[in-house]
Amino acid sequence: MPKCNDSERTIRFADMFAAMGTESRLRIMQVLLTAHPEGMVVGEIQSELGISNSNLSHHLEKLKNEDLVKVSREGTFLRYTANTEVLQELLSFLYAECCTRNKAIKPEKIIQLCK
Repeated sequence: MPKCNDSERTIRFADMFAAMGTESRLRIMQVLLTAHPEGMVVGEIQSELGISNSNLSHHLEKLKNEDLVKVSREGTFLRYTANTEVLQELLSFLYAECCTRNKAIKPEKIIQLCK
């Protein structure tokens, strides 16, 4: 992610949250994270979630535009992977606000959720 000022970063993260703000896109992110680091080809995602091909393409494009997923071509197939580097930046942004600066949530509580 390019260097930005705080306002630009906040806008960028808001756009990422908006991209994940539908049930279908959040489910796509979940299955891609489950399949990390190999990712999944479109047909596998479609089988897993039962989303029509055109609908899935629309959602994957939105996630790709926000840099939340990466895509690579394998012959005639497209393989999608979760962009964990960007997700880490997004989670770090939230963590810094809620758990370090004002301690609204104790860091131990977040770590417990991840176990």
